[in-house]
Amino acid sequence: MDKTIIHVDMDAFFAAVEVRDNPELAGKPLIIGALPHERGVVSTCSYEARKFGVRSAMSIKEAYRRCPDGIYMHPNMAKYKEASEHVHEIWSTYTDLVEYISLDEGFLDVTGTAAHFGGAHRVGQEIKQLTVERVGLTCSVGVGYSMMSAKLASEEKKPDGYFEILTPDALKELITDRSVRIILGIGEKTAETLNKAGIVTVRDIYANRQTVLNLLGNHGGKILALADGIDNREVTPYTEPKSIGKEHTFQQDITDFNYLEDSLLLTAKDLSYEIHQMGVYCCTVALKVTYSNMQQITRSKTGDAISRTDEIFSIAKSLLQTIEKRSIRLVGISLSGLTKAKVQQMSFLDTAGDEHREKLDAVAFKLRQRYGKNAIKTGNEMIAEKRVKGED
Repeated sequence: MDKTIIHVDMDAFFAAVEVRDNPELAGKPLIIGALPHERGVVSTCSYEARKFGVRSAMSIKEAYRRCPDGIYMHPNMAKYKEASEHVHEIWSTYTDLVEYISLDEGFLDVTGTAAHFGGAHRVGQEIKQLTVERVGLTCSVGVGYSMMSAKLASEEKKPDGYFEILTPDALKELITDRSVRIILGIGEKTAETLNKAGIVTVRDIYANRQTVLNLLGNHGGKILALADGIDNREVTPYTEPKSIGKEHTFQQDITDFNYLEDSLLLTAKDLSYEIHQMGVYCCTVALKVTYSNMQQITRSKTGDAISRTDEIFSIAKSLLQTIEKRSIRLVGISLSGLTKAKVQQMSFLDTAGDEHREKLDAVAFKLRQRYGKNAIKTGNEMIAEKRVKGED
């Protein structure tokens, strides 16, 4: 059975949310990410900023060099997540086969449902219309016979566009004279390898199939298939993540390990809240550190299933004590081995105090759910927050 896939991509999502909430920003080069005097990168930017060559993942210093008169803002993730939830609600009315790529992008398999709504064309147009009416934002929509064709279709008329690529022949006609980078799986390094062999466009791929295989092996075979319009990937609905994490890049290198412990405590608090929301425990806590020379190391410990802030922090702190003490640029925690069952090794040292802490933790979580995750703070968390204030 032929598939019908829709790809939806919100237009400059973070920046668009900020413009929606503050119309005075409309038409101005808006850069969301770090501020010009900080370390960090561009999360996203408005189309006006892109005219200056600013793009996602670019260092903020380079962005400022290219666009010194731009408006620079920190991201407001809570606001973006709320907008994303409203967008996802629209998508889910047309199919339960939705693969969320990020907050602002996803694939919908409407093979079995499109006819019920008047066809894929109408579904795509309704998604665009409802996104404007209910969320106040625009999106670009592509309809295709595969995931690759749908994604290329959504990119064809951005922003606020709509396009269809319904057959392999239509896809090949569209991409033949474009850069090899248009093919899924060809990144900067792969493109450089192909370019050195004189393979610059997709037409060159067609003319040099054996060279592509010689240069790239099995990966080259996948690229040839995609260039021919063959993409058998399935839209995979969301499943629970295998791990979650959070990290913090400091504006200045840190040598004070007490300060690092404060940062880890606040990170542990945020991650504890997240896994409480997911209704899971973690069995593995990992510490990630990047030194000032960009050397990265990780340390981890696996044990009982835990979820409380103090439990996560205790392990992260102990791991921090095992690493070399020199200037640190980034520190973070990740949790894996996620499970819905709280499995622990029992011992004679287990006391009623543990049960009491669990009950208090459950009450605190309910209050945070109702009034915000920062509604309840321990004394240590308040002290840590005060010490690191101004770093975020």
